Amino acid sequence: MRFIGNKKNLLDTINYTLEQKNIKGNSFFDFFSGATNVARFFKKKSYKVFSSDLLYFSYCLQYAYIKNNKEPKFSKLILQLNIKKDKLIYSPLDIVVKFLNDIRPVESFIYNNYSVGGTSHLEKPRMYFSDDNAKKIDAIRIQIEDWKNNKLLTKEEYFILIACLIESVSFYSNVAGIYAAFQKKWDKRALKSFNLRTIELVYNDEKNEVFNTDSMQLISDIDTDILYLDPPYNERQYAPNYHILETIAKYDNPIIKGVTGMRDYSGQKSAFCNKETALQSLDKIAKTAKYKYLILSYNSEGIMPSKQIVETLQKYGNVELCEFDYLRFKSNFNGESKTKKHIQEQLYILARFEIRLEYQ
Repeated sequence: MRFIGNKKNLLDTINYTLEQKNIKGNSFFDFFSGATNVARFFKKKSYKVFSSDLLYFSYCLQYAYIKNNKEPKFSKLILQLNIKKDKLIYSPLDIVVKFLNDIRPVESFIYNNYSVGGTSHLEKPRMYFSDDNAKKIDAIRIQIEDWKNNKLLTKEEYFILIACLIESVSFYSNVAGIYAAFQKKWDKRALKSFNLRTIELVYNDEKNEVFNTDSMQLISDIDTDILYLDPPYNERQYAPNYHILETIAKYDNPIIKGVTGMRDYSGQKSAFCNKETALQSLDKIAKTAKYKYLILSYNSEGIMPSKQIVETLQKYGNVELCEFDYLRFKSNFNGESKTKKHIQEQLYILARFEIRLEYQ
């Protein structure tokens, strides 16, 4: 899925840098997990992974990709539905996804609030989804919840299906990359018929843990070899940028407002979206958290100045800064950025002092 600050295309570079610096261990804490790409990468590397994020839709992805460690069988559901296995379909997940793709569309919350047909009474009808696709999203989401309530799904199976829906929605949304606004004209892909897609599951032999909370609340509870931080870089909060994915994940019929139908996100604001509180939080993490290495992903246009980041981190160990060019996220092409397509991606590496007095 498209996600601000997504490190998918940087993971090999990050991993190579860590290997060159001989930074390794058995556990990895993805402190701001987001779309879970980093957590998934290091899960494949056989680390015991901890991941956390304030956003609930991220937690759904985390549970499916990081917490789950076995192939879903959907035994109760397939038996209840009396589905005959198609010779061309090989996995239980494929069978269930095919069933969901064939269900009858429903006019419910997503259609009523984020499609042109459902919001035709508004001065500016919301063009997030075509009418047919919005109905399909509603139908699938309602069906998944109904199966859960009837105890036909395990917890892992439930979150895997929610993750499939979240990932699929991104391919049919009429947005430029984030959901803070819809496009005024239809993107070609938004007019394609919605098709629920399966996700690629990741397995390892570790008991991985995931959390839906402010990660600052976990810093004294989790002991990890590598603590990875990829916080917001600017003053724009993440929650409003992904409010529709949050609503699809929770499907809680929230009170919404404004041209974009924004849900309340007052309880999901990050301290890293303010220069002063960001540096204060970074200092608290570096000082209080339990780790051997702290890795901070940032960039040259972040609101925390590089000099102050180094000054903050070097109080707790040896700090090294690695930089490399990176293509700017498309939705950030504004102002002076229109003439500057690349930025300096920064990797701050803090090797903690060997004597960790605060734990004794």
